Amino acid sequence: MPTLATNIKQRPSLKHADDYLSFDQYFALDPNISYLNHAAVSPWPRAAAEAVKRFAQENVVSGAEHYPRWLETEKQLRQRLAKLINVPGTQEIALAKNTSEALSLIAYGLKWQAGDEVVISNQEFPSNRIVWESLARFGVKVVQADITVEDPVVALAKACTDKTRLLSVSSVQYASGLKIDLETLGAACRQRGILLCVDAIQSLGAMPFDQTKIQADFIVADGHKWMMGPEGLALFYVNWKRLEQLQLQQFGWHMVQHRGDYSRSDWSPAVDATRFECGSPNMLGIFTLNASLGVLLGIGMDVICAQLHQRVDYLLQQLDTLPGVTLLSPREVHRRGGIVTFQLAGHEHATLHQHLMQQGVICAHRGGGIRFSPHFYTPKAAIDRAIHILRSKL
Repeated sequence: MPTLATNIKQRPSLKHADDYLSFDQYFALDPNISYLNHAAVSPWPRAAAEAVKRFAQENVVSGAEHYPRWLETEKQLRQRLAKLINVPGTQEIALAKNTSEALSLIAYGLKWQAGDEVVISNQEFPSNRIVWESLARFGVKVVQADITVEDPVVALAKACTDKTRLLSVSSVQYASGLKIDLETLGAACRQRGILLCVDAIQSLGAMPFDQTKIQADFIVADGHKWMMGPEGLALFYVNWKRLEQLQLQQFGWHMVQHRGDYSRSDWSPAVDATRFECGSPNMLGIFTLNASLGVLLGIGMDVICAQLHQRVDYLLQQLDTLPGVTLLSPREVHRRGGIVTFQLAGHEHATLHQHLMQQGVICAHRGGGIRFSPHFYTPKAAIDRAIHILRSKL
């Protein structure tokens, strides 16, 4: 019997209003809440919860008897992460605890010289700012490019000088929702010999990502936002050309080439990206994230992106019906992700956020406004309910 995912893939286009699909079979959200906070922490799909239940039951009944089978799940997760960013194999894929750890492995793995510069945008989440600022002790300077302009890529490129060693930028900015043209930026960095680090936490799981076109040197992303997985597990991609350039900062039994041969007295780092994984894996997180990615990739990132854009379009249309709304996010499809941030005249955003949360509208206050972030499966009713509550405050 064909599944919903199969039927979706067979559809020729998703450009019309009647293509606003229901994904109820994948999720079990409380119908009394409007969940518009995927840019913070996502709910899990049913499959993720079921994977955890099975894993927990197996631990209760037989412990680690089937650990080799668990490693097959870990292998599948690496394959799915590779597919998510469109790279051919898993040799460049490592699993980190979170985005900040992955960024730190980069920052403290590279050899710096006094006078080197790192360029970031002026809209970065603290994770992608603090780690680079911490390098000041080595004489490294952080330069912030103002991307509140017509062409953010041009602004980032202009901020680079002959001292710029690395450019680190979020694929989608956490507060404004501004989407960066990574393909163009990647080409500009390569032309000038500048390393490109992409914090993809606000785009992976929400829209396609093509590393074959972007050619970033590093990609980092936690799994608990648009990938709909747990906290405590992140993608850490290291371009094969940069693998040997990162000095290792953590050591243990897991990061060696001959892992499992405990009788050896000599050791060398693994020849692939697992050299950055010093100890035991987060197996519970692996089972959870693997199941969530199975849902996303089973539906297809093109479908998910199209459905997300429809939700965002609808949200923008409804916000436009409210007097006193000021949009802080881009409207243009090519400049936005799944984040819509706005202000409501006469209302302080922290107080308004508290009211929305009390009414079951799960959202955030970021960047001087209220941040709504639906996902591909968000029903219109959830958006309508949020708009109704906002309207009641007018």
